[in-house]
Amino acid sequence: MASFIIEGGHELQGEITPQGAKNEALQVICATLLTSEPVRIKNIPEILDVNNLIRLLIDMGVKVTHNGRGDATFQANELNLEFMKSDEYLERCTRLRGSVLMTGPLLARYGRATVPKPGGDKIGRRRLDTHFFGFMKLGAVSSYNPIDSIYEIKAEREHLKGNYILLDEASVTGTANIIMAAVLAEGETTIYNAACEPYVQQLCKMLVRMGADIKGIGSNLLTINGVMRLGGTEHTVLPDMIEIGSFIGIAAMVGNGITIKNVSYENLGIIPYAFKRLGIKMEHRGDDIYIPKQDEYEIESFIDGSFMTLADSPWPGLTPDLLSVLIVVASQAKGSVLFHQKMFESRLFFVDKLIDMGAQIILCDPHRAVVVGHNKQLQLRARRMVSPDIRAGIALLIAALSADGISRIDNVEQIDRGYQEIEQRLNALGARISRQR
Repeated sequence: MASFIIEGGHELQGEITPQGAKNEALQVICATLLTSEPVRIKNIPEILDVNNLIRLLIDMGVKVTHNGRGDATFQANELNLEFMKSDEYLERCTRLRGSVLMTGPLLARYGRATVPKPGGDKIGRRRLDTHFFGFMKLGAVSSYNPIDSIYEIKAEREHLKGNYILLDEASVTGTANIIMAAVLAEGETTIYNAACEPYVQQLCKMLVRMGADIKGIGSNLLTINGVMRLGGTEHTVLPDMIEIGSFIGIAAMVGNGITIKNVSYENLGIIPYAFKRLGIKMEHRGDDIYIPKQDEYEIESFIDGSFMTLADSPWPGLTPDLLSVLIVVASQAKGSVLFHQKMFESRLFFVDKLIDMGAQIILCDPHRAVVVGHNKQLQLRARRMVSPDIRAGIALLIAALSADGISRIDNVEQIDRGYQEIEQRLNALGARISRQR
């Protein structure tokens, strides 16, 4: 298990470019299973989750050609279907949350899929009901073995059949999975209450270039007319909006003028506004964001003067993946704010570590926390901590960068799952982070 040793209190300055989006990369890489023709994907983040998925595809028989850094061509023309029944395949899937995104393509193309209960962040129960509800509406049947935690799903007939699907929640991975199953189904599929995040839009646009017929892209009502086959294409992954938000948080806490390059600003949605509500000043320059040094920043109140609340919600609302970073930033603001994490019941438990560092936070229940800011008058204290998940891990790293003294964060493989070479990139701005194994 690797650790970060962080010497806090150093100001960061300069330019940094975000990596490709992790969540989009997982979706579009799995979508290459829908065709036997080559699909080239650029701006792939070289992070643990994505690298593990690519290695799994290679062992499944997908031919992967590396054209350069973050640039690969995938061709799934000779899959080893027997490997997908092996204990090794199932065990590796349990350690990779993104593996669930292979279900839709495999079901659409081969009529069956075996899905072990996927792993990932320990942030509370993450059900798959939405995925399987959609598959069953398309004519699949599923079974679950509670002893081995394995789902078996297969089509009742040769091809899936289009249908009207009203999702019980706007699940991003659920929507993506159902879209990938529906593009090869017979007839028309309507998906209502679909997730419409930019990454889902990107997946749809890529599938359209491959020959899919999808209407309503960018809305929560998608209409898909199934086709017989899909072809190859090229696709470029968007910059990672969560990493961009993390860099805004770093710039607010310890920055002395940081420019975040090539952010695809039109795809950031409400993210810049959420930080501005905490009082963070920033400038939109072309496709870059410049965050000047924040000597202080003050949390806004609502128009009627009432207490500010920030809550996650489906796109175009605030992504839950950034609440951990926003909580850390609020700890040094002037004023108070209530954070409401609606989606995952265990995601806020990491605030105990911030409280140990001196942050004034009241954890009301598993979903709500009140932060009373220090107004940068009281520096956080260095501590030894363990990263419980990707987003809490980066939040703790931001706290450690601003803390007085030397902090240690263990289990940084969790951070590696979502952030590419994060210590080298931050050290180039003036941070002092070393990795120990």
